[in-house]
Amino acid sequence: MKAEQNQRITQVGPGTPGGELLRRYWQPVALLDEFNPALDPAMGVRPVKALRVLGQDFVLFKNAQGAFGLLDRDCPHRGADLAFGRNEGDGLRCPFHGWKFDVSGQCTETPAEPTGSTLCTRIRQRSYPLIEKAGALFGWFGPEGSTPPPFPALDCFEAPATHSFVFKGLWHCNWLQAFEVGIDPAHASYLHRFFNDASLEGSYGKQFRGASVGEVGGERWPMTKVMREFGQPQISFTQQPYGLQLTALRPMTDALTHVRITNAVFPQTFVIPLSETMTITQMHVPVDDTRNYWFAFFTSFDKPVDKETMRNQRLAAVTLPDYIPKSGRHNNWGFNAEEQQSRTYLGMGEDDINVHDQWACESMGAIQDRTREHLGTTDKVIMANRRMLLQAMDTVEQGGTPPGIADPAQHASITGPDTVDGIAPAEGWPTWWQDAVRAKRESAPWQNTAVQAATETAGAK
Repeated sequence: MKAEQNQRITQVGPGTPGGELLRRYWQPVALLDEFNPALDPAMGVRPVKALRVLGQDFVLFKNAQGAFGLLDRDCPHRGADLAFGRNEGDGLRCPFHGWKFDVSGQCTETPAEPTGSTLCTRIRQRSYPLIEKAGALFGWFGPEGSTPPPFPALDCFEAPATHSFVFKGLWHCNWLQAFEVGIDPAHASYLHRFFNDASLEGSYGKQFRGASVGEVGGERWPMTKVMREFGQPQISFTQQPYGLQLTALRPMTDALTHVRITNAVFPQTFVIPLSETMTITQMHVPVDDTRNYWFAFFTSFDKPVDKETMRNQRLAAVTLPDYIPKSGRHNNWGFNAEEQQSRTYLGMGEDDINVHDQWACESMGAIQDRTREHLGTTDKVIMANRRMLLQAMDTVEQGGTPPGIADPAQHASITGPDTVDGIAPAEGWPTWWQDAVRAKRESAPWQNTAVQAATETAGAK
C-alpha cells in the first residue's frame, strides 16, 4: 500500500475522507454504566463527561429528568471548555460568563447581558442526535441539518436488556488496525493459542478459554484445542448488504470440519461467536487518529446474561472512569517469558485474551505503516475490506450514500448477522451451519417473543 492510501484510510478528523465517511454512521460514545454513581461516584454529584470522538471534542451531560445532551465542547460565547460547566439540572452553564444550554443546545440564559436581552434566543450550540441502545449511548455526527439513517436492527440492539451486556476499553492505536484484527480468522490459532485446555466448567463469559465447539467421538472439544491443532484455515467471504460474511474452515478428519462463521459489518464492526449461545458485536470507535475505544456488545440466545459476572471479569482489567487498560506498552502488556515457553503462545495471560489483541494492535505503532507489510492468502478479507473503505470514501466525497447500515434503502435487509462456531460434517457443513443458526434463533426466548408480537400485530390488521 502506498503511503498516501495509508493516510487516507486512517485519518478520522473533520474534513478528512475517512472522518467524513465515519460521521455518516451511528457511533457509540459512552456506556450508561459511565453515569452510574456506584461505578463512578463523581456522577452522583455532576453527571458530565468530556468526550473526544473522531478527532473532535464534545461534552455529554445528563439533566435532572434523565435526558442526555451531546454538544460541541467550546462555548459559543468565547470558546471556554463546557466540560467544566455547572450542571444545574435544567442545563449546563459555562462558568466563564454564565451562559446556559439545555440538552438540545439551545442557550437559555445569558445573565451578564442587560435585563430584557433576547440574545440567548438567537444562540444555539450545535447538538448531536443521541440514541440509547443495549446499555450504550450512540451519537450521529453527520452534516448539520441532515437526517441520520435508521438505527441498525442488529441482534445486539434487538435483544432485550436481560439478554445483553456491553463493555468498552481504550487502545492506543488507530481504529483500523484494531478492527482488522477482528476480521482476521487466522490469527486465533496463534495469537490465542493455549498449550493446555481448561475445564468447560466455570468458563462463562470468557472467549476461547473453555468454550466448547461441539463433540468429536462423544467428547466435547474446547475451542482452544481446535485452534491449536488446526492452524491452516480455509478462508472465504461473501458480500452481504451489511458488509462481508466470513467463513473459516479447519478440516479435522475426512468426515469432520470445524466451521466458524463471522461477519464484518461495514465500516468498523465485527460480529463473532463467544460461545455456542452468545455472540460479540464489537465496534471500534476512533478517539482520534492514534486511539480508539472498542465497544463489545454481548448477546445471549439462551439464558439471561449474568451482567455482574461479565462486568466484574472485565473491570479487573481496566481503570475507571475512562476504561483504560492496566496492561499496555508501559508494562510490556504483562509479558511473561516462562508462560510463553510453557502455557501460551504469546505469554500475556490466560484469562483475558483481549490483552492479546491489544498487544497485536498497539505493537504495530500508533498508526500502522502499511507500506512495509507483506500480505498473504489469509489476509484476503483484510484486502477486500480496505478496497470497500476506499471506495466508500470516494462515494461520500462525490455526494453519494455510504454503504451498509448508513444506507436507509438497505435498512430492511440488514438483520442478525448470524454466527456459528462448531464441528460439522465435512461434506454437509453449509447445511449444518444454517440448521445450527436456525435452531439457536428458535430457542432464543426473545426471538420467539419478537416473532409472536409481529404475528399478533399482523393478525390484528
